This record gives sequence, structure tokens and C-alpha cells, in this order.
Amino acid sequence: MDFQSLLSAFCAAVEAGDGDALAATFTPDGVYDDVFYGEFAGRDAISDMLTSYFHRDGRDFRWRMIDPVSDGETGYARWAFSFTGRVGPGEGRRIFMDGVGLFRLRDGLIARYEDIAKAGEAFVQLGHTPDKVHRLLGRMADRQRATPAARSVLEI
Repeated sequence: MDFQSLLSAFCAAVEAGDGDALAATFTPDGVYDDVFYGEFAGRDAISDMLTSYFHRDGRDFRWRMIDPVSDGETGYARWAFSFTGRVGPGEGRRIFMDGVGLFRLRDGLIARYEDIAKAGEAFVQLGHTPDKVHRLLGRMADRQRATPAARSVLEI
């Protein structure tokens, strides 16, 4: 599947809440690394993530991939994403996020997806208190600093 078609299928599956269709865009051992929920490995886990997390916490999803580029092994796309919150102080609010998706590709499917999002803005839109935003971003910062890329530039 070409990269643009793969992205279209990926977004359509998320919008429809179709976990099996989303999982089908991944290799059997594929990994979806979500900025909020963490890593989900394998098609069953990816399918469950969409239905048990995304569509538990939100509805009316819209996802657009912008300016996609790929060399067949790696792909990138800026993205715009929105949903209506279902839980907590964000219930009923329309939330907007943007970021960049990194796709590792194998045999025309996604072997690994990782998103880089403007998470702080989303937490504010969801109505989280400043203390909770600080805790959430702190956990994200700890996870970020533990990556090999971060360690490679943090060490002096």
C-alpha cells in the first residue's frame, strides 16, 4: 500500500472507531506509541487501544495527515486532530491537537507509529488543573528523557 493510502486508511479507522481496520494498517508485530496512553504492541493490542482508550475518552474524531513524505521505510506527516471529550472536565468540549507522526514502514504497512504532540495545549483544553497538567507533563518529560536519543544529547 502506498503511504498516502496507508495514512487515509489509518485516519478513517480512527474516526470510525474501527480497531480491526486500524490494526490492519500495521504489521502483525507493529507498535503504536501514543503520546498519552503509551505503547501498544501487536494488532490485538492496537485494536483494543482504539476502542478501549480513544473511543472511551472521546468521540467525533477527525484526523488529517498534512504534507506526508516517505522513502518507503520511514514516513513523516504533520497532523491535525480533534475530538469531543467524553470524561472529566473535558466532557462535551471540542479538543484540537496538532503534531507530527513518525512511521516506520515494512512491506507497505506500519511497523511502528509514534506521535509527537503539543500535549500541554490539549491538557488545558481538557480542563485539567495546573497541578494535574504539571504532573502529566512531568511524567511525559521523564519518559522522553529516558529515550536513547535524549540520553545521547544529555550526557556531557
